Amino acid sequence: MRVMYTAHFGLTEPPFSLTPNPRYLYMSERHREGLAHLLYGIRQSGGFVQLTGEVGTGKTTLCRCLLEQLPSEVDVALVLNPRVTVIEFLATLCDELHIVYPAEPTSVKALVDALHAYLLDAHARGRRTVLIIDEAQNLSAEVLEQIRLLTNLETVAEKLLQIILIGQPELTRLLAGPQLRQLAQRVTARYHLLPFCVSDSIAYIRHRLRVAGRGGELFTWAAMRWVHRLSGGVPRLINVICDRALLGAYAHDLRRIDSAIVRRAGREVRGPALWDGRQRRLAWIAGVTALGIAGAGLVVLGTSAWISLRQTHQADSPVQTDRRAAPAGAVGAKPRAGEITPAGAPRPEPARPVVSAANPAPDRPQLADLLGNPAARGDDHAAFASLASLWRVDYRIPSSGLGCDAVRSAGLQCLFRSGNWNRLRRLDLPVILELSGPAGARCRAALVSLEGERATLAVDGKAYTYPLEEIDQVWDGSFIFVWKAPPIRSRLITRGMQGADVAWLRAKIDALEGRTSEDPGPAVYDASLERRVVAFQRSRALTPDGLVGDETLLQLTLASREPGVPSLSSRVP
Repeated sequence: MRVMYTAHFGLTEPPFSLTPNPRYLYMSERHREGLAHLLYGIRQSGGFVQLTGEVGTGKTTLCRCLLEQLPSEVDVALVLNPRVTVIEFLATLCDELHIVYPAEPTSVKALVDALHAYLLDAHARGRRTVLIIDEAQNLSAEVLEQIRLLTNLETVAEKLLQIILIGQPELTRLLAGPQLRQLAQRVTARYHLLPFCVSDSIAYIRHRLRVAGRGGELFTWAAMRWVHRLSGGVPRLINVICDRALLGAYAHDLRRIDSAIVRRAGREVRGPALWDGRQRRLAWIAGVTALGIAGAGLVVLGTSAWISLRQTHQADSPVQTDRRAAPAGAVGAKPRAGEITPAGAPRPEPARPVVSAANPAPDRPQLADLLGNPAARGDDHAAFASLASLWRVDYRIPSSGLGCDAVRSAGLQCLFRSGNWNRLRRLDLPVILELSGPAGARCRAALVSLEGERATLAVDGKAYTYPLEEIDQVWDGSFIFVWKAPPIRSRLITRGMQGADVAWLRAKIDALEGRTSEDPGPAVYDASLERRVVAFQRSRALTPDGLVGDETLLQLTLASREPGVPSLSSRVP
């Protein structure tokens, strides 16, 4: 079946195998940033480096990349099964480094002494030793404490062993315990690996298909967005769902994967009960509607019964009247339930509320209808052109390429991120929202204003304001923000670097702290400057790791917003 399935789609091999294959490696921006954190941590002398992420987000992939990029003078011990005792762990470490120890070790001291002698000899030969522990959330407290003690093996100048802990989010909670606070204080670099955003999921699917020999599109755009939605952007789940979709399409002799096939594959992989958010909302709405209809039916039945009973009672007692009621034909008389006018026509319905500024008329289309109209939806370039106009730069549609390529030529940068309305308020920059049109079709619209619980979208050059809850129905949190990067060459400034980029960083921090010293200080990213950067990162709710990447650079530029920088809270015309 598998050989026939690959031939059916013109593939040389299965593109979504779960077996790690370096040829299929796809490094998203988040993975590259995580790798940079690991490399930075290894360059530091001693301490721990911590990498966490949910199951299937690519932690092992990053570990393999790290092993391939380590300098030749680095020796690595890789521990893949941490469910061991202290003695078993030390013996495994010695095995990885080819250290001779007693055949049946029973003494922790003997193993640590052998390891210490090896590390001193390696240091004397100019070599460094790195210990990488995968699935570190499974380490016992006793083994973690022993690992902490290993960092005490040092010379006068530096540590002899660098340790990298890779694990699931439980590792963070484990290290937060009071019994491990000493170890937690020695973590010099932390990074949490997030799932793919929509654009990365789509690029990941296309990349694997290209490696497997498929040049053209096999999945429709809507199908790939459904893969992202059902997988949550987790690479392993993307592989499973795409593989099952290919098998399903082959079984039905189909040559192209659409959203219906992907949804069916998702149900088979994850189970019918695990609907996506939109399906749950629709089911909830349907249930509430059904209850409403049933309730209305009961009211109608109850009203009809009451009318019949009242009419019967009036027929039995024709002289009994309500003295407080106005005559049926009197001006201003309020008709009773079931009453009709003397002419036999039904009483007119109550007047509708007057349309006013406080209660505006529905002069705009529903967002779902707008996204379903190709003429109004426009294209990607229309969304990027709207943002470029807010930045007051010329936007020229390229003969080939995407919107991000066009804005880069105008001196701006693109960053793909995901989040919620609160994050957009903190950024306070116009962005492009990734929206889902009818049948999952991919749409992009520029968010140009965000005030209270309403947002204004620019679609095909026209502005439409919608409640946030209506936009939430078609937005999964993915967005692209465009910004003007600072005049530096590096996109990651780390401790030990020097030059003009570090001089710019120091001057920026000085300005934010109100320092006006004539001596700008050394153009070296030293420990003192790193502490100030960490303080800035904490003030901006960033990861306080001292690494000056895109997020920190963005916040540094926004901290002293220059004239001409657009804002969501006050639009620039």
